[in-house]
Amino acid sequence: MLVLVAPGQGAQTPGFLTPWLDLPGAADRIAAWSDTIGLDLAHYGTKADADEIRDTAVAQPLLVAAGLLSAAALDAASPDVVAGHSVGEITAAALAGVIDDEAALRFVRTRGLGMAEAAAVTETGMAALLGGDPAVTVPHLEKLGLTPANVNGGGQIVAAGTAAQIAALEADKPEGVRRIVPLKVAGAFHTHHMAPAVEKLRAAVGDLTVSDPTVRYVSNADGHTVATGTEVVARLTGQVANPVRWDLCMETFQSLGVTALVELSPGGTLTGLAKRALPGVRTLALKTPDDLDAARALISEHAGV
Repeated sequence: MLVLVAPGQGAQTPGFLTPWLDLPGAADRIAAWSDTIGLDLAHYGTKADADEIRDTAVAQPLLVAAGLLSAAALDAASPDVVAGHSVGEITAAALAGVIDDEAALRFVRTRGLGMAEAAAVTETGMAALLGGDPAVTVPHLEKLGLTPANVNGGGQIVAAGTAAQIAALEADKPEGVRRIVPLKVAGAFHTHHMAPAVEKLRAAVGDLTVSDPTVRYVSNADGHTVATGTEVVARLTGQVANPVRWDLCMETFQSLGVTALVELSPGGTLTGLAKRALPGVRTLALKTPDDLDAARALISEHAGV
């Protein structure tokens, strides 16, 4: 059984889209999506520097476009399960047939702009805590006024809050945490700071044509499989202001009997978590088109099992 997963914000690096645009039809597809949302995805994916693609309004559409482009390049059988981390859930929704690709790009453009506006109100950020026991770490974060915005499993929790709260965390690490790593994001995502963006997304939902998922769709709100398109879209709307529970997604992968995981471009983050949390599950990250043949082979071996 194969799960196809899409990474969230922070996975992007300068120039990561460059090799993908050499694939047949890829540049045309990116150009069409760019016209749809009024954002030059090719420029940002090939020429922009790290600060430019850190902008939430840029990073999120870029990540969804890259995920959809790399999924199309696989040209393989459908996965058994799909899931996405944070903004990657929009990619997963398109792969599951809940919304089409253009709708996914329009929706993520609204999401990115709304979250960027919300982030501009107060100086906020996020930091990954590596190591430690969640039972100790989470109360410590809450004591500092921080939100455990991403509970990722594999020994990683991401804290989110104001710049002052993040600074306090760096000066007062929870017991057992080895390291604190600031993330390449521009705000405290998946916290109450993002509430204004939820309202913008609720307004955008009315323009979507929604279908029920054609494959198992695992929600990062709670790790549950979601059977209706209406519920998927409702969760996509609310998740910007609520924590991501990727740990529960991985527990669901395990309970479903997943034997292989392929992470779409720009892959690496979720594969690393899976290697630690899902022993025995084969993993592969689509970093460049050079990884496509190995991914197709893995999919052929594991999909539909």
